[in-house]
Amino acid sequence: PLAFVSLHGPGDGDRVTRPAATVSASPVPSRSPSAPAPTPRVVAPGERVTAAPGFVLWLTEEGKHWTTPDSPEPQFRSVNSDNIDRDTPGVTVQSESTPTRALLSGLYYGGAGTASVVEVASEDGPVRGELLELPGRPGWGVWYAVADTDDLGRVTVRDTEGGVYAHFP
Repeated sequence: PLAFVSLHGPGDGDRVTRPAATVSASPVPSRSPSAPAPTPRVVAPGERVTAAPGFVLWLTEEGKHWTTPDSPEPQFRSVNSDNIDRDTPGVTVQSESTPTRALLSGLYYGGAGTASVVEVASEDGPVRGELLELPGRPGWGVWYAVADTDDLGRVTVRDTEGGVYAHFP
């Protein structure tokens, strides 16, 4: 850009306008490589994760366990049941509602690549959740999300490339 500087002469009051000195701009730093896509949080078998007050999840080799504010007795969803084919992409959904929010969770399994994020469709846009897995790439994991509404739609687990890892329905 071109700029002009106005200078006053010493004692004569004459104004002189001269082009400003050329300033060399420092080079624009190159864009850093984009951050890697998130991956599931790896938890130890039995490690408790609080998704919301009173809503606790944990994983074992057998599947997903959870408690809710209204159901403090542990609940369980087996990853080894007959209706779970870990070779075919799939997502299960369990929903618990309180007066102020919906607590959603489930299993995800069978997708290609590495699971990265979970999105639950809602009228206000996607609700993002979290992913949990046991160590050693077991081929399945648990997702959870907290929403202000229970009027929710499709659940999509995306891979690290942004593609669909698995979805429901």
